[in-house]
Amino acid sequence: MENNWVSIIPFLVVIPIAIKTKQVLPGLFAGLLVGSYLLQPSIVGGLERMVQFLVKGLVDPKNIKIIVFLYAFSGLISMIKLSGGIRGFVEEASNRIQTKRGALFLTYVSTIGTFAAPSFRFVTIAPIMRALLKKVKMSTQELGFVIETTATPIIVLIPIATAFVGYMTSIVDISLKNENVVGDPYTLFIKSIPFNFFSFVMIIVGVYLSFFHHSKSTEETDPNDVGEKEDDDWHNCDPAVGKDLPNKPWNLLIPLILVVALTLLLTWWDGYKKTGGFIKAFISADVMDAMLIALLFTTIFTFIFLRVQHMKTGDLLNGFIFGGNELMGVIVLLAVVWGLSSVTEELGFSAFVTKYAEWIPPSVIVPLLFLFGCAVSYFIGSAWGTWGILMPLGVSMAVVSEISLPLVIGAVFASGTFGAFASPLSDDTNTIARILNLSVIKYARYKLKPALIAAAITAFLYGITVFFF
Repeated sequence: MENNWVSIIPFLVVIPIAIKTKQVLPGLFAGLLVGSYLLQPSIVGGLERMVQFLVKGLVDPKNIKIIVFLYAFSGLISMIKLSGGIRGFVEEASNRIQTKRGALFLTYVSTIGTFAAPSFRFVTIAPIMRALLKKVKMSTQELGFVIETTATPIIVLIPIATAFVGYMTSIVDISLKNENVVGDPYTLFIKSIPFNFFSFVMIIVGVYLSFFHHSKSTEETDPNDVGEKEDDDWHNCDPAVGKDLPNKPWNLLIPLILVVALTLLLTWWDGYKKTGGFIKAFISADVMDAMLIALLFTTIFTFIFLRVQHMKTGDLLNGFIFGGNELMGVIVLLAVVWGLSSVTEELGFSAFVTKYAEWIPPSVIVPLLFLFGCAVSYFIGSAWGTWGILMPLGVSMAVVSEISLPLVIGAVFASGTFGAFASPLSDDTNTIARILNLSVIKYARYKLKPALIAAAITAFLYGITVFFF
């Protein structure tokens, strides 16, 4: 079916269904199913092809490593929560911080140790800020905004030891294979980081609001106008900081220090064995392997470390499995994305784009792709879903128009980041609203204006940058 217009039908199915249902998985599954039946138009044949595509993605060695990494990562975080590591960290920090500047400084500095995932950032930082709300003297909405600018916008820029890295690299890898482009997906991901302009703009806005914004109306805003009670006990804002948990901050700090240090060490060692040298070692290393081994070692160490503290084996195992199972939705999403990518490639999507996208001026492709991605991510509320839908399209158009691949990849990642930050449907928005006792709709509306301004600046930057790359 090469060069056939039917290759775009799965995408035409995915986006409307995802927007209508406000869930990305039904749209992706529908696109996969439709594409399978286009290839094998019989009642049983379409389902057989769909299963083949799903299995093909799941048995790929790289994809299996990503699944194991995500499951173990979430399981480790769950054990840390269960052991009182997060509650202990929040207790210590809230007792020691006495000023607004100190609280805000902690918010930014703590990114060094809690950059693993947005939800992890929120349950470690938001309760601290909530406990210090009287001292911070910011509106609760503004406080949530500042915290969020240190979550997804920063995490997508960090190339190691996050829940995002494996997925982002995988999406790039799929798109390269679809176009028969030779290149290392992780290297392209690294090169795309400077082009995620939306993240940089939002971080700058967050820093400005944190340290240089002195609006009188903001300073006098009463947290009671947004939250329920100013003195409401922060222990009730999330199970990870509940009073029934022990108070042991080192159960958080030691595993985090270990996993980051091991990731860096193993990454260097893997590359050093291949090329020697220091900088070259990091460039040539298999980072996914290094991250997975570091994570598994840290998980085993943490299990033993907590057993020495007389935590029950059954409780730790149940906590690990419970945490890992929380990411099963993400793993299913990955499997469907991998399958959908194979379907569209077999239908001849790349050839279709090559034939019909040449008339689009290269100067507008990147800004339009970013803005389109922003719209999709806002309405489905999922950065990962947006990346899975748009990355194959972006890479195809980049190859056809001979635009810099890192630039296009960065633009796609930026568009998903917009939705994770601004959408009322995103996990980020709903988690921070729950912890800070905010109305989700009002809080999302509060964030939308600065997010749209940042998106407009980002689109303008892409319009300029495309002439230089």
